[in-house]
Amino acid sequence: MNYDVAVIGAGVIGSLIARELSRYDVSVALVEKCNDMAMATSKANSAIVHAGFDAKPGSMKAKMNVEGTALMPALCKDLSVPFKPVGSLVVAFSDEEMVTLHELLERGKGNGVPGLEIYDVEKLREEEPFISEEAKGALWAPSAGIVCPYELTIAAVENAVVNGTEFIRNFEVNKIDFADGIFTLSNGESEINAKYVVNAAGVFCDEIAALIGDDSICTMPRKGEYMLCDKSIGHLANHTIFQCPSKMGKGILVTPTVDGNLLIGPSALDIEDKTDVTTTAGTLADVLTAAKRSVPCLTTREVITSFAGLRAHCTRDDFIIEPSEKNAQFINVAGIESPGLSSAPAIGLYVKDMLIKELGAAEKADFKSEREEPVRFRHMSNEERKAIIAKNPAYGRIICRCETITEGEILDAIHAPAGARDVDGVKRRTRAGMGRCQGGFCGSKVVELLARELGVEINEITKCGGNSKILYDRTK
Repeated sequence: MNYDVAVIGAGVIGSLIARELSRYDVSVALVEKCNDMAMATSKANSAIVHAGFDAKPGSMKAKMNVEGTALMPALCKDLSVPFKPVGSLVVAFSDEEMVTLHELLERGKGNGVPGLEIYDVEKLREEEPFISEEAKGALWAPSAGIVCPYELTIAAVENAVVNGTEFIRNFEVNKIDFADGIFTLSNGESEINAKYVVNAAGVFCDEIAALIGDDSICTMPRKGEYMLCDKSIGHLANHTIFQCPSKMGKGILVTPTVDGNLLIGPSALDIEDKTDVTTTAGTLADVLTAAKRSVPCLTTREVITSFAGLRAHCTRDDFIIEPSEKNAQFINVAGIESPGLSSAPAIGLYVKDMLIKELGAAEKADFKSEREEPVRFRHMSNEERKAIIAKNPAYGRIICRCETITEGEILDAIHAPAGARDVDGVKRRTRAGMGRCQGGFCGSKVVELLARELGVEINEITKCGGNSKILYDRTK
């Protein structure tokens, strides 16, 4: 298990770093402590590609945000990931907040954000018919968009693996040694050796850095709770609707998703427990109350699920993307909170450039930049459906009725490079279980398909790895 580079953390940041490195003649290990990629911040965030007007001019956040947003459409096209350039609106509800909009406008111009414009209330209502009567105007940012963060992460890992990266699951790094220019990463049972290490461990970046004696990073989890609404009210927001930002973040938003749902949130609370992704009735009620300030007709009637995610807030209040002062071969990529998703493509290139300069590696002549587009049966015409069913009857068996997901798509997800190994892995790759019933009808069939295709007993299948077993044991 010897590599040129070991990337710790298979979130969207680590995965895109690994994907960029896979362009070159270097051996790369993408090391993840969970049973799948995108298991933390990258599966539970706002899914917004931010324009870049909020970050402090001259900061790494500003630079990476604007560059990453510009790269996102082409990257998503290459990786066959849905991206929608819906734009964003920051809504003002008072004269004081209108002043804030003009400040954001000037900051955005300083950051190089294209196309920013202040809308008066009449123009705002043309764009968003369901906006509050209290709204006075908005800052329009046409370069903003929406993407599915876990689909992007999965696609990046699949593409990296096709190009030679090794994805190592269930490897929690708890010890790092360094001798003769080589790091040895250990999980207590096995070891990985690498010349360079990239620390992209999200909220655990400070703990990973501490394993080499680097105590310069202080990461605080900032929890955000969300509500996801049914597609029946997706029309209530045409663009991502923000309120004026505060020191805790960009505030409560109302936004469409790439799949047609409506997303509301997040809250913002600094906590100590880096594993606490619980939701509470009180916080979700506050989220809805705040969201109704933007779109008053919102109710809980169409909420189909709620969830929470953790942002890796750093006390430096900026991205940390630099070699450790303790060891220049150890690259910290820490404090990647919002706009981390937007910045991910640019961060991937930035870290790749740092490492390739040191490694002196040549670019591969056979690098495959494009990922084969997965079958999305729900988007096909009847003629396309008939054709694909004729080739493979598994596409004619609907497993998830809410989202129209077929057995063929689930089998593809399991057998893909770095494919699904648990129920949530299938869910993130195919949307089976993401509909109104939240897996109530299709869940048992997904378990059966996983057991059959992986060649294991049905009671070994988990929801999300570890001890999250769906079935405990067999009865007579």
